[in-house]
Amino acid sequence: MELVFCKWVCAFLLCCSLIFSIGHSVEGLHGGSKVRGVNLGGWLVIEGWIKPSLFDDIPNGDMLDGTEVQFKSVTLQKYISAENGGGSGVTVDKDTPLSWETFRLWRESESIFQFRTTQGQFLSCNDNGGNVTATVQSPSDSETFYVERNYNNRVHIKLKNGGYLQASKDNQLTTDYPGTPGWDDNAATFQMTIASNNYHGDYQLANGYGHDKAKEVLKKHRNSFITVDDFDFLHRHGINTVRIPVGWWIAFDPNPPAPFIGGSLEALDNAFTWAQSYDIKCIIDLHAAPGSQNWMEHSANRDGTTDWPTSQDYISKTLDVIDFLAHRYAKHPALLGIELLNEPSAAGVPLDVLVPFYKQGYEIVRNYSSTAYVIFCQRIGNADPIELYQANLGSVNTVVDLHYYNLFDRYFDNLTAEENIQFIYNSRQPQVQALNGANGPLVFIGEWVNEWNTTGASQTDYQNYGRAQLDVFNSASFGWAYWTIKNDRKHWDLEWSIQKNYLQLQTGKSETRKMHYVAALLGLACIWFLV
Repeated sequence: MELVFCKWVCAFLLCCSLIFSIGHSVEGLHGGSKVRGVNLGGWLVIEGWIKPSLFDDIPNGDMLDGTEVQFKSVTLQKYISAENGGGSGVTVDKDTPLSWETFRLWRESESIFQFRTTQGQFLSCNDNGGNVTATVQSPSDSETFYVERNYNNRVHIKLKNGGYLQASKDNQLTTDYPGTPGWDDNAATFQMTIASNNYHGDYQLANGYGHDKAKEVLKKHRNSFITVDDFDFLHRHGINTVRIPVGWWIAFDPNPPAPFIGGSLEALDNAFTWAQSYDIKCIIDLHAAPGSQNWMEHSANRDGTTDWPTSQDYISKTLDVIDFLAHRYAKHPALLGIELLNEPSAAGVPLDVLVPFYKQGYEIVRNYSSTAYVIFCQRIGNADPIELYQANLGSVNTVVDLHYYNLFDRYFDNLTAEENIQFIYNSRQPQVQALNGANGPLVFIGEWVNEWNTTGASQTDYQNYGRAQLDVFNSASFGWAYWTIKNDRKHWDLEWSIQKNYLQLQTGKSETRKMHYVAALLGLACIWFLV
């Protein structure tokens, strides 16, 4: 009897040790599992490329905030240029449009704009008939212009409180054109070129439509883009977590500062309710901070400027948003964690600014919850995630978020399908393993996608590529989240990819091998116990 008991105890301990050897587990997820998630991108923080139709009805929709424009005098055949990129005079004397000849739009209405130089000043004229300069940092009426536009992108530019701009014979830009110009070749007519139109975020949508129409558009979008049916789909396909991007204005709902539109808080509440019903956890991700932490539209950027780290006021306001979110959701059973800031720019956000912010954000979340995970996103650009492991950001339930795309870098432009797959194993896998073994936060692949720049890829190629990513990302100690649940670009759309069998969400190879190994040893343990 003693021998049998001893065998039973040994077998039990062996089973326990083998089960726990499979890998890390995440508190709050059932069954000792890790995050198998998806991002609800494009829902509460707008990214136009995810759903371009949101912008279809904006008048002059190719002249949104942040659009880069150039103006060529039809009489002089020279471009308007802010000397030194801003800070001094304005001329009409350049043959080729480069950065000094490119201006970013700030939009007041479909026909009223301000023009910002590359150095951040605005075109300005203080008196009717004077020369235009570029020395003012904050625009007012003297920096505000009407743009009259005809069918072939010829334009007239008129000072809001003065006359039409013209290119003078001595290559100056003045506001003393006599009378009202026609569309013939005259000194007040310019050929406008749209150099880029890259920004289609919350700022552009709300400011483009105006408050009332934007409210109507966003209400319809928030009520239809993500619904309870999506949570049912995710639950049935083994997704246990959603990462939900939100913007800083959510803390001011229902009446956020202009031009932002209220209603995202109600939608986030709905998401938590649906998640709880389907046993799915939520990660709240502060995707857009006041002043914008990167140059991209998903930070609610107005014109590509990263102002967040330049003002302590912006950082303090961001911490206030974290406090609001933690206070509201910390005790909700569906909350898994709060991500303090999405994709801060390595070029624009110094580490000595980011680390104190992350430490303060961690303490704020801990004021409300001792268990909610606090997630720190790595800087994008030329930054090594190990910098966050060396920063001692917090002691309990911390996570570093890495974003892995075989895109957005020329290195990937000409890779074959097999070369992309080998990059996952030869480059991504060693980094994940190294960070898994580091003393500090858990590892989270918070964004990845089953898309690449490989042309002519077959369905089997996509399946193999997805299988390689899942194989590696399944080993991350916290887990992974796909970008994104729905998307106008099909391979970025998780639901489409699953339904069309381009992405197969089976367990990764390494984890499968571990499970087979454990099962075999458990079988041996049982045989040993029986004999």
